[in-house]
Amino acid sequence: MLLRPQLPETPTPTLPATTQHTHAPACTCQHSHTPTAPAHRSLPSVSTGAVAVVLVGGVVLTALLTAVAVSAISVAVAAVVVRSLLGAQHRRR
Repeated sequence: MLLRPQLPETPTPTLPATTQHTHAPACTCQHSHTPTAPAHRSLPSVSTGAVAVVLVGGVVLTALLTAVAVSAISVAVAAVVVRSLLGAQHRRR
């Protein structure tokens, strides 16, 4: 595909299975403490080429829409003028 997103590979953290308490435990049980790392997701990077394509596409579409609107207004004004001229011509007879 032309604009296929490339997601970065996220390395998997290696955590020890069990860790020993370095401080005095609050309880007398002998459990192992496994710290959990917070999940961190980075946003996918967007290349400047993709941003440029989107901006140019938006400008082109806006220009086309403006051209269509101006053409429609021109046709409407021409129709009103022709109708007025034909109406005046019929009244003179």
